[in-house]
Amino acid sequence: MYLSNHDDNENIALDRYEAMLKSNRVVFFDSNEFENIIHFYLDSGKLAKAKKAISLGLAQHPSSTNLKLLNVEIMVFEDNLDNAERLLNQLQALEPENDEVFIQRASIVSKRGNHGKAIELLKKALKLTQDKADVHALLGMEYLFMDDFENAKSEFIACLKLDPDDYSSLYNTINCFNFLDQPEEAINFLTEYLETNPYCEVAWHQLGKQYCDIKELKKALAAFDFAIISDDTFVGAYIEKGKVLEQLGRYNDAIENYSITLELEDPTSFALLHIGKSFEKLGEQTKALHYYIKTVNEDPLLDKGWIAITDFYNAKKDYQKALYYINKALEIDFENINYWKRYAKINLRLGFLEEAERGYRKALEFGDYDINTWIQRADLLWKLGEIDATIISLDQALELFPENNELLIRLAGLHYIKHNLTKANYYLETALKADADYFVIFEELFPTCLNLIEVQHIYAGCL
Repeated sequence: MYLSNHDDNENIALDRYEAMLKSNRVVFFDSNEFENIIHFYLDSGKLAKAKKAISLGLAQHPSSTNLKLLNVEIMVFEDNLDNAERLLNQLQALEPENDEVFIQRASIVSKRGNHGKAIELLKKALKLTQDKADVHALLGMEYLFMDDFENAKSEFIACLKLDPDDYSSLYNTINCFNFLDQPEEAINFLTEYLETNPYCEVAWHQLGKQYCDIKELKKALAAFDFAIISDDTFVGAYIEKGKVLEQLGRYNDAIENYSITLELEDPTSFALLHIGKSFEKLGEQTKALHYYIKTVNEDPLLDKGWIAITDFYNAKKDYQKALYYINKALEIDFENINYWKRYAKINLRLGFLEEAERGYRKALEFGDYDINTWIQRADLLWKLGEIDATIISLDQALELFPENNELLIRLAGLHYIKHNLTKANYYLETALKADADYFVIFEELFPTCLNLIEVQHIYAGCL
């Protein structure tokens, strides 16, 4: 628990301590000063310096329980659990009612995966501690580890009643409501919380997101406005407000809110992308493209940026430029399924059937299991005259979608062409018995097979 209890006020002993280290002289500090110095280093992520300060502190104050407990906490943090437990045994023999001993024991058993035992220990600590809010928060986390969201929620709420400014517990409370699919309960909780904390921008922000989840967009907008009133530099509130304004079709207002975020902090690809989308909705194509380009320059790995540019040129039927940008995207992320599917469709529009087939094939190789991708690839292979490859591909698809009539009807036609009548008859009859309307697809794809006696017989029997 010491790791989270540092007071951020300036540590008046820190300069003296660091000067001592530089001069190689020994200077006396009382144990409280050492604790503050150690907390400073821990909160700054300077673990090695914290350990050195503990060593020096224990050299000057060998009986200090608090310094020993800080040493335990670092041992636990570094997974040195056996040594931490031995030291705790010594400390508990001296101070059997020390709440921090139970808290650190709980940390150890939690790290070993025994969250039920950790909860037992924390409940003992709760009876002894002055910092009940912190222990409630720790209990909440243990219940989360066990996916017990109801009890976790109760503990985080108990923490917030004692410490309303614990935003970590506030977020965790809302996450529990979300896991439990309780948006109305979350709204009631936040509304009650805001009655006593009316300027909590985090609570307003979370309330707005809950209203979004239940499609109460106007109420969501009002909540995000209050979040901004509470903190006019709260980037998350501007982003969420922009998203709601987009959904309401208020694109100019959305652009205004996204643009504010660009002034408050470094540009985010999300804001740039959605400014572009809003301009495109307004028909301002040049500005839209400008922001799409800025999006991929800001974050080349964001596939939505490259897709936005590609789709932009697709919509304008400028397929050469669409192909240029999807190729650039593939240079960055060769295994992106969405890129390959667009690559295929663009090449198909350009009449490059072999490249289109390659696009669908790559999408499948990288894990796309969309039935339409299988069908589109098979149709391309058929157009390219690759009948055996088409059958192999359809057989693979049929393993994933064993009752798909579009696959069956294609396999029927191909096997008729290959004179495999037994298989052809089986596939055709199976498909048409499920739905005779699929014969339309057969007629379109395999007109040369319509006069076959077997085809006519099966079709007539399925009407």
